[in-house]
Amino acid sequence: MLRIEGLTVALGGRRVLHGIDLAVAAGEVVALEGPSGAGKTTLLRAIAGLVPVAAGRIGRGSPAALVFQQHALAARLSARDNVLVGALGRIGFWRAALRAWPRAELAEAAACLARVGLDGLGPRRADRLSGGQRQRVAVARALMQRAMLLLADEPVASLDPENARAVLDLLRGLARREGRAVLVTLHQPDLAGRIADRRLRMEEGRLWPV
Repeated sequence: MLRIEGLTVALGGRRVLHGIDLAVAAGEVVALEGPSGAGKTTLLRAIAGLVPVAAGRIGRGSPAALVFQQHALAARLSARDNVLVGALGRIGFWRAALRAWPRAELAEAAACLARVGLDGLGPRRADRLSGGQRQRVAVARALMQRAMLLLADEPVASLDPENARAVLDLLRGLARREGRAVLVTLHQPDLAGRIADRRLRMEEGRLWPV
């Protein structure tokens, strides 16, 4: 699902990633651990195509969807409308701006919410959801993109332990049940050990096995 060979990224004239090699298979969860500033977020953003690559190759068997640390939801939109944002690439900006969502997309958004345990909460505004529920909406939005490669950047950093475990179990379940590849960055080794098939550590832009 993902194969990276010799990936090098430079930002502001400084190398941030140094010759990264990494493969993630369908149905596999790989956890990236390491201190802040080690390059974990840059790696995920490079895979998603959000930062330029200086050298190397990124091969994806599927489009990638990024789940952000702070979920990046529009507070005044409903959970359903936030999920529908994941369909922008298919239906275009203007139809979304006019809220002219096709019935098939509305049904898919409801199904995505159900898959993350939020069935029936589609009409609720994002700012009236709990932290754990908001992060689940962010995962549902990623599913709406129909990506089989999920990139989760510290998805539980702001959650209490119970919600953190629930969100990580959700990601683990999506890998097992649907064959999605999951690459997740985490600060907490105990949580990484809970869900990951493999654990890697990043320091100063280089990857090492745990």
